Amino acid sequence: MTAHAVVPALTPLAEGGGNHPSLSPYLTGGGALVALLLLLFVVTRFNRDR
Repeated sequence: MTAHAVVPALTPLAEGGGNHPSLSPYLTGGGALVALLLLLFVVTRFNRDR
């Protein structure tokens, strides 16, 4: 599949926005922050290099 075949297929998706009204940016950002902090906690707690 070449870029010339993919671009026309993805253009309507990019122009439509895709922002669902029920998707809160604060909830999404908060969830991402919690997930990253959890990963940071797990990595620092189970680091075997110390």
